[in-house]
Amino acid sequence: MLLKGDVGLANQSAGAKSVPVSLDRQSAVHVSELNAKYSALSRAGRLFFAQAIVTAPVIFSTAAGTGGPLLWNPPSSGVDAQLIAAGLGVTTVSTVAAALGITGGTGQNVIPTSTTAIDGSGNMYFGGVGAKVQSYRIGTVTTAGAFLVPFGKVSTGALTVDNTGIHWVDLAGMFTFGPGGWASIAGSATASTTVATLSLIWSELPV
Repeated sequence: MLLKGDVGLANQSAGAKSVPVSLDRQSAVHVSELNAKYSALSRAGRLFFAQAIVTAPVIFSTAAGTGGPLLWNPPSSGVDAQLIAAGLGVTTVSTVAAALGITGGTGQNVIPTSTTAIDGSGNMYFGGVGAKVQSYRIGTVTTAGAFLVPFGKVSTGALTVDNTGIHWVDLAGMFTFGPGGWASIAGSATASTTVATLSLIWSELPV
C-alpha cells in the first residue's frame, strides 16, 4: 500500500475530505492523540458520571442493597452503556478487609427495588442532556452479580496508616451493559463500617 502525504503537521479545516496524511521526515505516518483520551465522547455529551457515598458496600453475590453507584440501563433506553472509569476514596476504615470491583448482570427489566437517591450525577459536558442510564446510591436487583472484577481494596488499618488512598481506575470501556442490564461497584466481602465515596463514569452509544 502506498501512502502519500505532507511532511509536518497538517492544518485542515473541520469537515475537510480527502486530505493528505501527515508524515514525519522519515516518511512515517504521524499518529498523535491531539485531544485528551475521552475528549470526543465528552464534547458529544455522551459521557456521564455518578457519585455515591456508601456505608458498608455489600458482597457482589448479594442482590439486596448492591452499590454504589448502581447503574441500571432501562429496556427502552436504546443505548449501550460502557464503563469508562471508577473512583474510590475511603473516609472510614473497614472492620473487614475486602476487594472492591465491578459486578453486574442482565435481565433487569424493571427498576431495581429499595433504591436510594444518588449523591451526585450528570453529564460530563456540563449542562448536557441527562443520561438514559439511571443511577442510584444503592438498590436491590433481581439477580445478584455472578462475578467481581477487582480494582481496589479496603483494609482494617487506621486511616493514619492505611495505604488505600484514592484510587482512579481507567476501565477503558471494557464492560458493556445493554438495555435491561446493570452494573455496580461491590465487594469481595461486605466491607462492614467502611464509608467510601465511589464513582463510575460511563458512555452511552446507540444500540
